[in-house]
Amino acid sequence: MRSRQTSFAYVGLSVLMTASLGGPVRAEPKTAAVVGVVELFTSQGCSSCPPADKLLKTYVDRPEVIALTLPVDYWDYLGWKDTFSNPRNTQRQRDYAVARGDGAVYTPQVVVNGRMHVVGSKQHEIDRALNKLKDQSPFTVPVRMVSDGDALVISIGSAKDGNPVSDATVWLAVVQKKGKVEVGRGENSGRNLTYFNVVREMSAVGMWNGEPDEIRLSRKSVLWRQTERCVALVQKGPGGPILGAAQWPEK
Repeated sequence: MRSRQTSFAYVGLSVLMTASLGGPVRAEPKTAAVVGVVELFTSQGCSSCPPADKLLKTYVDRPEVIALTLPVDYWDYLGWKDTFSNPRNTQRQRDYAVARGDGAVYTPQVVVNGRMHVVGSKQHEIDRALNKLKDQSPFTVPVRMVSDGDALVISIGSAKDGNPVSDATVWLAVVQKKGKVEVGRGENSGRNLTYFNVVREMSAVGMWNGEPDEIRLSRKSVLWRQTERCVALVQKGPGGPILGAAQWPEK
């Protein structure tokens, strides 16, 4: 199933936050073992999506990969409104298509490290993209996320030598680890579907200028009912490459 609309949007999240703006230089976070971010764009109204939704669980279980489900809303008109969909997820998928220049927006679609897209139900294509990007375009920014009392702390190191970057966006994804849905109408009518690492909110929480930095978030302001995980992404531009990533808790 395909859609080829494109546009841009910028979003924010109302949280209690402090970021280093000068002053003492922050310590470099340890380089995370994460080498890949797999984003699955899917829909409860898409009959070809359930195999991809199931496959994503295998990537959720891999310690070196951060796997996310981002339900989109453009198939709602087929008779079933996706209960997890968010127009911001749809916008993120379209931003990727614009940044790549290919206009490819469809479900199930996987975007790997913000750079390559493949069909979300084809494991060999996802693995090939992960391996290719790990070798040719690895993450260049160390990112770490930990809990400190009532705060979540995102620590971002400096870019590796030879990889100057400035003005990247720090994204925070608030994640529900598992969700089950009984679909009442549409292409998947009568099916009971299970989703993993569902992004319930993704918003920009800061900018990164290439120097070590730290962002502190009130955990109570970030997490809400049914969400148990957070993911931090450092990303260049709308729909640009992901430079570094971390999640809390790690697994």
